[in-house]
Order: sequence, then structure tokens, then C-alpha cells
Amino acid sequence: MTIRELVAALRFLTRVTLPGAPTQATDLPGALSWFPLVGGLIGVAIGAIACALCAWWSPGIAALLAVAAGLLLTGGFHEDAASDAADGLGGGFTTEKVLAIMHDSRIGAYGAMSLWVVLTLRMLVLWQLLDLLPHWQVPLAMGLASAWGRWTAAPLLAALPPLADGLAKDIAQHRSQRLPLILATLSIALLSGGAWYLHLPQVIPAVTAALGATLLWWIYLRHRLGGQSGDLLGAGNQLTEAAALLALCAR
Repeated sequence: MTIRELVAALRFLTRVTLPGAPTQATDLPGALSWFPLVGGLIGVAIGAIACALCAWWSPGIAALLAVAAGLLLTGGFHEDAASDAADGLGGGFTTEKVLAIMHDSRIGAYGAMSLWVVLTLRMLVLWQLLDLLPHWQVPLAMGLASAWGRWTAAPLLAALPPLADGLAKDIAQHRSQRLPLILATLSIALLSGGAWYLHLPQVIPAVTAALGATLLWWIYLRHRLGGQSGDLLGAGNQLTEAAALLALCAR
């Protein structure tokens, strides 16, 4: 886990401009170790923005604007991947057809519906968290869910072969995924333990939901397609984050 790999993770997962040498494909396998931390920072930023905006607007408007700010921060990177995956899985009946549809830059009905559900769910959960939790805990809750979402890339890359050319295949070819998976898992365990230590409600259900969503997505991809791609990894990110968020605000 080097600073260069941290910079690579920040550049890959956000639109933050950082100085230094350009990131190479060889930096990305190690960057996986930093994905939970960077994901946590993204979620904390969204939660903090929502809390700050509550000084001027209602929690619903604050949540909507904070989710929009999060999309500006990340460029909607994983949301775009999830919509492509929904189009491919919804419209394709063979692996080749699924990959061809995902490769098409146009968004279809399945992609549009999934994007609406993902973003609406995030806004409503954030809205409810603003009502349920002390405001200092809202960024913590959003950070925990976002960290678990980004963690999913490491186990899915390690457990499933790449289906097509792209960054996912480049990462898998450069070196073993075992060390990044171990380091990413240690990172997410420390982040979850910190959230529990700070008495964030529903941490254990959120962790259980995140692990369950990742496991189910792995089983689905293994049996449906036999592997993974960048879009499918992004979809796994969104599914796992959504599962954790739902657990965090469950009654």
C-alpha cells in the first residue's frame, strides 16, 4: 500500500485532480487496497454536505443536493457501469450478447430504470438518516456504506475471471489479487470496527447485508456469465452499497 497506489485509487474513483506522474495500469492492482478508504471518504463527503445543507433547506432537498454533489465528485463512474450492466443483463440471453450491449454507450430502458432506482434509493436513505441520526453520525453511516461498496471490486476480481478486454482484465493480468484482497479486507474491517466503536447504530446488520449482497452477486455472475467485467464490478459496487444503506436505516 504505497502513496502512488493511493493516488491511483483517488484518480480512479473520483474526479479529483492530483499532481504527480500519470497513473499506469500497473498501479491499479495495488490501488484496490485503498478502495475502501477512498470509498469511505466519498461517503463521508456526501453525508457532510447533506448535514451542512440542512442549515438552509429541508432534509429532503439537502439529501438530493448532496447526492448530486457526490455524482460530481465521482463522475457517476459506478452508476454508469451499473446502468450498462442492467441493460446487458436485461436484454442479453448469452454472454456474448450481454457484453455487446454493455459495450454500447447508449442507455436503454433497463439501464434508465436501474439508474433511477439507485439514485432515488440513495437520496431517500440519506434523507431518513438525517432524520434518524445525530448529524455527526450521518457522514459516518454514508462513509461505511460507500466503503463496503468499493471493497467489492477486490473479492470479485480475485474470484472471477475477466470476460472482456478492459481495465478489469488489465488489473487481473498484472499480478495476483490475493494481497490486494487481504489488504482491502483489513481496511474495511478496521473502518467497520471504527464505526462500531463510535456507536453507529446498525453496523452489524450493515456489514452482514454488504457481505450477503457481494456473495449473491458473485454467485449470480458465476452461474449466469462465468466471469466479470468493469461494468459488472461497478454494478456490484452499487448493489452492495445499497444493501448496506438499507440496513443502516432499517427500523
